[in-house]
Amino acid sequence: MQRWQRGDAAAFERLYRRHRDPVFRYLLRGISDRERAAELFQEVWASVVKSRAAWEPRAKFTTWLYRLAHNRLVDEYRLARLPTEPLEPELEVAAPEHEQPEAAVSGGQRLRRVLRALQGLPSEQREAFLLKEEGGMSLEEIGEVTGVGRETVKSRLRYALAKLRQELTDVL
Repeated sequence: MQRWQRGDAAAFERLYRRHRDPVFRYLLRGISDRERAAELFQEVWASVVKSRAAWEPRAKFTTWLYRLAHNRLVDEYRLARLPTEPLEPELEVAAPEHEQPEAAVSGGQRLRRVLRALQGLPSEQREAFLLKEEGGMSLEEIGEVTGVGRETVKSRLRYALAKLRQELTDVL
């Protein structure tokens, strides 16, 4: 980010390539609507561009970026635009040719079950889990993004993992 601030356009490209997929997945898992997640994704990156000159390295860039994404999700929750239906994956999984169709169907069913279980978590637990898994963040960084303490983050992760294990005993 500092290189980009100094005028290195390629630095922005590297930032974007490095973070685009995990940030999009984080938003998508948070609201279950691909089109709206894409809009929020654009808003997050527009904020990054708009904040270029004013950004200061008080925290890791990743923490700051996910804080922007978190704020967009919170706004979305407040507006109550969230769909009530469970998250359905729109991912096409390419399987090696040697796999039987039954294996691909079974894998797709497992993926849908995992995504439904994830969607069934309370939003605070789901968010902590996604920041850990999609963002690769530490407990402290998750706390910075969500505005809670380390112990609260640990608790949310513990409850999320327990519920996911309970829901997915036969899959895990």
